[in-house]
Amino acid sequence: MTATSIPIGVTVNGEDHEFGEPLSVRELLTRLNLPSKGVALAVDGVVFPKSRWDEPVGRGWTIEVLTAVQGG
Repeated sequence: MTATSIPIGVTVNGEDHEFGEPLSVRELLTRLNLPSKGVALAVDGVVFPKSRWDEPVGRGWTIEVLTAVQGG
C-alpha cells in the first residue's frame, strides 16, 4: 500500500476488513476463504446477484454471505 492509497474498509459477516487495493466481490470471497458456490450475498441489506460479483467492492459496504440450510 502506498502512502497515497486509501484502504478499502468493508464489513463481512460482522467482521471488519481493510484491503490496500481494489478487489472484486469474487476476489474478496477468495481472499477471506469464503465459499463462492451455494451462497447468496447481501450488500447493505440488499441481495447482490452473482452476475455482479466481478464488480469492485465499494468502500464501507456491509456484506453478508448467506448459505442455505436444510431443515424444517
